[in-house]
Amino acid sequence: MTSLAWAADAAPAAGPGGITSFLPLILIFVIFYFLLIRPQQKKVKDHQAYVTGLNKGDKVITNSGIHGEITGLTDTVVTLEIADNVRIKIARTHIAGAQGTTVAPDADCAPGGG
Repeated sequence: MTSLAWAADAAPAAGPGGITSFLPLILIFVIFYFLLIRPQQKKVKDHQAYVTGLNKGDKVITNSGIHGEITGLTDTVVTLEIADNVRIKIARTHIAGAQGTTVAPDADCAPGGG
């Protein structure tokens, strides 16, 4: 009869419950937010502000690498003069930045970077 009593005391203990089991998952999400999501949102916001502030005469680079000077603007289209009497129209969102700025390549895309 005593062996039955000892067996009753050996019930498995309940694991940690509630928020404790989700703590690692929450921590991973917080790290992702501050290292990936938030910087990307800031970069998009800065680019949007730059694109809305474009003016005639600005020298810009497109996403495809074309250098030109803005000769005309509408809400969605930019007219670039890329050579004497050679003008192209592109979407405003395809302006990468000003000609004087350089964009650092990603570590994965850099030569010898992997």
